[in-house]
Amino acid sequence: MTLSRRHFLGTTAAATLAGIVSAPAFAASRTFFGIATGGTGGTYYPLGGMLAQLISNTAELPDTKISATAETGNASVANAQLLGRGEIESAFVAADILDAAYRGANQFDGAALTNLRAIGALYPETVQLVVRADSGIKEFTDLKGKSISSGAPGSGQWQLLGDLLTAYGMSREDVSEDYSSFAQSVDKIKDGNLDASLITAGLPTSSVIDLANGHDIAIVPLHGPAIAKLQEAQPYYATAVIPAGSYKGVDADVDTLAVRAIWATHAEVPDDLIYAVTKALYENTETLGKVHPMGKRISLETALESVSIPVHPGAEKYYAEKGISK
Repeated sequence: MTLSRRHFLGTTAAATLAGIVSAPAFAASRTFFGIATGGTGGTYYPLGGMLAQLISNTAELPDTKISATAETGNASVANAQLLGRGEIESAFVAADILDAAYRGANQFDGAALTNLRAIGALYPETVQLVVRADSGIKEFTDLKGKSISSGAPGSGQWQLLGDLLTAYGMSREDVSEDYSSFAQSVDKIKDGNLDASLITAGLPTSSVIDLANGHDIAIVPLHGPAIAKLQEAQPYYATAVIPAGSYKGVDADVDTLAVRAIWATHAEVPDDLIYAVTKALYENTETLGKVHPMGKRISLETALESVSIPVHPGAEKYYAEKGISK
């Protein structure tokens, strides 16, 4: 068997679409296609596993079988850097981080990743400021003197917390910052070792479900003049609502923000491969929606929404066939 386009391999997400789609006939060679996702407590990881299975079962190239794998990662900033180094074929990256990486701004200051290319927009990631209901934290400014997890330094979450603190007239010195993953931060909240966690992911988020099932929780609203100020500076943040009933104990709508997740690649990945995986996703969104709530939010109509970097020629070819352009 001939193996082509090998890539750095990590942990494969344990998710499957078995019984919903069937695999194409065995081919003489195999083309590997990686998708860098995020930690197990967010949305990138399970959705990436399902997308990888979908691609493996439906994407087609002449004389080769595409074998897609989803790999755990450290989310947007780390994923953009993996792509910049050409160490993986594709990755999920938040729209604002992807834009900053391509332009060499914020965490990428002086180190623009100009080889990044977009495949297409996925779903809106919702900002969730999660606390225990008895924490006394009702508004963002109540975080002063409290501990909050924002993910790894330099990550998209870390950048978001800094942006929020600035918008509310605060600084990082006003909070005790913790750098745990979503799942780790939830465990610390359970144990009373952390006051709040800033989580940006698709609704519902597995780590938040886990917390809400064992403890009374609250989600702190993000709205008002401070948020309007943030949106002026960071237009990628859209106004959003966490609907009542999204989690146990969340009985009323909560105003917040959202930023769209983008499926990205790099310029060196062959056009025919990107064309095949793009087609596999957008012609099977109904199937993806059957196995993950965020799959229902992915559509061809919004495929170029929030995409500010160049689109990969392979994806561009597919969109042109469908009459879609930026």
